[in-house]
Amino acid sequence: MSPLLPVLAAIQEAEHGASAGPFAVNPGLIIWTWIVFIALFLVLRRYAWPQILKATEQREQKIADQLSQAEKMNTEARTLLEEQKKLTAEARNAAQTMLAEAKAVMEKERAAAIEKTKAEQEALLERARREIVAEQEKAIAELRREAIDLALGAAGRVIGQRLDADQDRKIVMDYLSKVETTH
Repeated sequence: MSPLLPVLAAIQEAEHGASAGPFAVNPGLIIWTWIVFIALFLVLRRYAWPQILKATEQREQKIADQLSQAEKMNTEARTLLEEQKKLTAEARNAAQTMLAEAKAVMEKERAAAIEKTKAEQEALLERARREIVAEQEKAIAELRREAIDLALGAAGRVIGQRLDADQDRKIVMDYLSKVETTH
């Protein structure tokens, strides 16, 4: 239809005999322009407009679906973020609890080790004391024997004869026992 416009313009120019300027009013051209516009409008309305409207509605529906899907994903992301925060807090609390329990166990073990060491030290000291007492008693017994031997030797020289060793020892031991009980 657009090829008709130059032809119409040429026909009108021939009728009037003079070339029309851009601002000249030409009623025939106006009528034909309206006819072409209306025909083009009806053709576009019949064939193109439904396709354009359908494509626009599909695009609107697609955008609406994408927005709802984005909102859904945003909600899920927020839920997952909250859940992750909760799990992180629980893990942190569990770790702190485990550390506290480990410290308590360590303190118990340390206290038990200290008690065991103290008990071993006490046992060692007690054994050393017993050994010292035993050695002391042994030394005292040895000193008594030597003192008895010396006393008997000295008494034998004073008397000038040798006394019976077993009987003399018994007399001296009885005497020393009486002296010990009085002191």
